[in-house]
Amino acid sequence: MMNISFVDIIEFIGTFAFAISGIRLASAKQFDLFGAYVVGLVTAIGGGTIRDLLLDVTPFWMNNPIYLIITALALLWVMIFSKYLVRMNNTFFLFDAIGLALFAVVGIQKTLDAGFPLWVATIMGTFTGAAGGVLRDVFINEIPLVFRKDIYAMACVMGGFAYWVCGRLGTDPVMTQIICGISVFLTRILAVKFHVSLPILKGEDEE
Repeated sequence: MMNISFVDIIEFIGTFAFAISGIRLASAKQFDLFGAYVVGLVTAIGGGTIRDLLLDVTPFWMNNPIYLIITALALLWVMIFSKYLVRMNNTFFLFDAIGLALFAVVGIQKTLDAGFPLWVATIMGTFTGAAGGVLRDVFINEIPLVFRKDIYAMACVMGGFAYWVCGRLGTDPVMTQIICGISVFLTRILAVKFHVSLPILKGEDEE
């Protein structure tokens, strides 16, 4: 019987959330079913694949087909509720924020388990959370969200900081992961709600 850890559960939920965000945008661009599935899959596994390659381990989805299945279920979910999703402008943002938070936690935890320090884990958590979205946006011909002024990748950094604080306080590992995920999610949500953003780098021809 396969042992499923708390991190695995987080990764499954994050895969579903990110796949939906990718498929939702692909449907808005009038992609066919296969194209939408590919965009959803890349969104879901792209960041984790880059993380695992940098950590010199086999990419996680190559050891278990469940991630391909979860993406297919996400496609089915979008097909069933497509009429509602198209009208819900906040749907993409919500699922993207959830996926970002969950994948940041997974990236941090897996890197720590591999024996790397927290600063490396924070970078890997950022890759895990944000890189899939970059690939998604490239696939649908949009400027990647992470390169705009929105607080996106920085939310993952805040999650790493929250992880460090919990470690200093001796917080239970599962609770630490939950707090880390909530920190990422709230940072992303509040930054958008209150229009908090990083300064824009202006060119020489701009005032």
